[in-house]
Amino acid sequence: MFAAEAFVMARAVSVGERGDFQVRDILLLDHDQRRMPRGTVIGLRGTTVELALPAGLHLRHDDRLVLDDGSAVEIVARPEDVLDVRAKSPATLARAAWLLGDHHIPVEIHARYLRLLRTDSAEGLLRNLDVTMRRIDAPFEPEGGAYDHHANDHRHKAPGA
Repeated sequence: MFAAEAFVMARAVSVGERGDFQVRDILLLDHDQRRMPRGTVIGLRGTTVELALPAGLHLRHDDRLVLDDGSAVEIVARPEDVLDVRAKSPATLARAAWLLGDHHIPVEIHARYLRLLRTDSAEGLLRNLDVTMRRIDAPFEPEGGAYDHHANDHRHKAPGA
């Protein structure tokens, strides 16, 4: 049974800087939910939150959403079924990243590995490269890409806030 707070709808009005607000609850969101922050979600402590943030805004792990009552909720990236891709050489890993990007597959890029959502088509693309693929459950935070205008600074107020 949720606390009484679960039946009170809070509305997210903006994204705030880390540490600026008292965190009321935690929203555990997957990659798609963080990419298109719309709809209603329930926090781990039962707070119901209406997400109606500006189009194109992408939430990141550790973001704070400011609610209409002045409190905030913290965004935590939900672990997902991802491929951990590793290669013996940086050049092979770079080729793998290029191939995935060329097919418009979102990729999280690290110095020694790539991470992407696991799909049969992605596994098929990588199968002919000299890489090792391992399925794991982990948060997924891909690169923003050329068309992500909010990749570096997405602290914008929602309309009417």
